[in-house]
Amino acid sequence: MAEKEEVKLLGIWASPFSRRIEMALKLKGVPYEYVEEILEKKSPLLLALNPIHKKIPVLVHNGKTILESQVILEYIDETWKHNPLLPRDPYERSKARFLAKLVDEQIITAGFVSMARADEKGREVLAEQTRELIMNLEKELVGKDFFGDKTVGFLDLVAGSVIPFCLERGWEGIGLEVISEEKFPEYKRWVKNLEKVDFVKDCIPPKEKHVEHMNHMGERIRSA
Repeated sequence: MAEKEEVKLLGIWASPFSRRIEMALKLKGVPYEYVEEILEKKSPLLLALNPIHKKIPVLVHNGKTILESQVILEYIDETWKHNPLLPRDPYERSKARFLAKLVDEQIITAGFVSMARADEKGREVLAEQTRELIMNLEKELVGKDFFGDKTVGFLDLVAGSVIPFCLERGWEGIGLEVISEEKFPEYKRWVKNLEKVDFVKDCIPPKEKHVEHMNHMGERIRSA
């Protein structure tokens, strides 16, 4: 009988970065222990496992610590090879990685971090910048159910955890519509498809509580 693997995830319920790891583990069918961290009070375990950044998510696999959510996703994909996350084709794989970086580095910055600091006029400018960035995803979705075509893949987990199930809740909290059905029909169709996937649904934070959390995060950014 194979020895039982240790798989532990340190995360925060509202974080898209730890939620995407949960989605990946569920997609792969990998049993794991989840440890909830507190945003304002980092545990000794978290500080010991991630002393450099002191952030979640942290994946522990058989005593090995893996950090940074996109790195963790690739580790999961290479360790448990069934139900692959990244495309097999090198070009498609490079596109998925590029667009995932666009989400985590540019869309989050324009669509939440900078927006939280801006006044009403500045928010409208940033909302338009965010729309231009998301249009790259809109074009990629034409003719597909998911970024992974017929199945959920790497970019679905990255973009899905961030935009519909996190940023849109932040925009709702400040009364701002960034993504309309008219301008982003492919995106809206994709979100509906994601919401039908059981392991994705299991990892979507409860909406009202999440909107409140995003308001709180916006206040923290403004007061920093």
